[in-house]
Amino acid sequence: MRYFFLMLFIASQITTPAIAQNFVPPKFTVAPAPEWTDLFYRSSGWFGGDGIFTIPLNGIESAQTKTAKTLIVFSDTMIGDIIDGKLQPKSKMIHNSIAILNGNKPLQDQLHFYWKTSHGNPESIFSPKTPKTGPTDYYWLGDGFVNQELNNSIFIFGLRVKTISDDAFGFQEVGNTLIKVQAEQALPYDQYEQKDTPFFIDRGNGEIGSFGLGIFVNTKQSKASKPDGYLYVYGVLGKDKKLLVSRVKPKDLEDYQKWTFWDGSTWTSKMESSAAITNGISNELSVSELPDGRYALIFQENGLGRNVCMKIGATPFGPFGPVIKIWDTSEAIKRKGFYTYNAKAHPSLSAKGELLISYNVNSFNFFEDLKIQPNLYRPRFIKMKFE
Repeated sequence: MRYFFLMLFIASQITTPAIAQNFVPPKFTVAPAPEWTDLFYRSSGWFGGDGIFTIPLNGIESAQTKTAKTLIVFSDTMIGDIIDGKLQPKSKMIHNSIAILNGNKPLQDQLHFYWKTSHGNPESIFSPKTPKTGPTDYYWLGDGFVNQELNNSIFIFGLRVKTISDDAFGFQEVGNTLIKVQAEQALPYDQYEQKDTPFFIDRGNGEIGSFGLGIFVNTKQSKASKPDGYLYVYGVLGKDKKLLVSRVKPKDLEDYQKWTFWDGSTWTSKMESSAAITNGISNELSVSELPDGRYALIFQENGLGRNVCMKIGATPFGPFGPVIKIWDTSEAIKRKGFYTYNAKAHPSLSAKGELLISYNVNSFNFFEDLKIQPNLYRPRFIKMKFE
């Protein structure tokens, strides 16, 4: 019994090692990246979309490679024509689309867009068809990656959403799905797998959220500088935009029992114990390595704010420091009712010592404003250069 209490006392003195906290921002400059913004200024076929997660198809996430192909994933997408600055009839919104960029340069002839068609009408690439799917559900696509430990299959998180009104935000998230595309599958991905996951959170009182809204692949295969072998999957919860984080070995991605969640002091198998590592972020985000070995969380301030922001952390799971405002998007907010959202970095398209960052532009009066400025609904880009 004395031995038992001795061991209990020793265990009580063991705490999680303190993580050195250095929140001083590196020296950097930020400027527009018009060559990337102009790449998505189009007047026929695909002419607008939000989301824009980029997935390097060679699986190398943390370094730019000249010969790589990049899968670009969009959520709500506009398909149609713009002539003399006017939106033409029969333009249609679909819920997701994709593009392939050959190489790492913003060249129009190397960027190709894809969507499906039915009876001559544009349709989404991915549509939910899982046991939990409701009759009106559709996908808002999250982040994704190429899993080099599972035959180079592409995995993308799909948030199941349903329409509840005609308002600008008249939709509701109702579930979380993992989409799997085999490496050999031809575009536009007519065949793919999809499975419901347990990673949709509903804590009551309207506080809901999901994992899959940002991914950091911290493996040797992805060329991470400090690999620990884990895939970090980020979640966003509630109206105050709490950031949650989970992790899993890539080979165990589809075994949901092997996922763990950060509870503020350790990793636990209980998703309900997830603790916020920061808040005030956006519904889409990124975590990327900095040249000095720390990690940059890139997001839109408070979801729909005017500022693209950064927080710095010592690890992919924080702790993250105070908000650093890096870009004011006011120039893109050209009319009353316009707003910007969902900033994120694209390290695989970034030159050494830089981060290419995108943000989206939208309107609370979307379809009316689209008639006046049909090119409003597309990503804008900035470049962050570190000294």
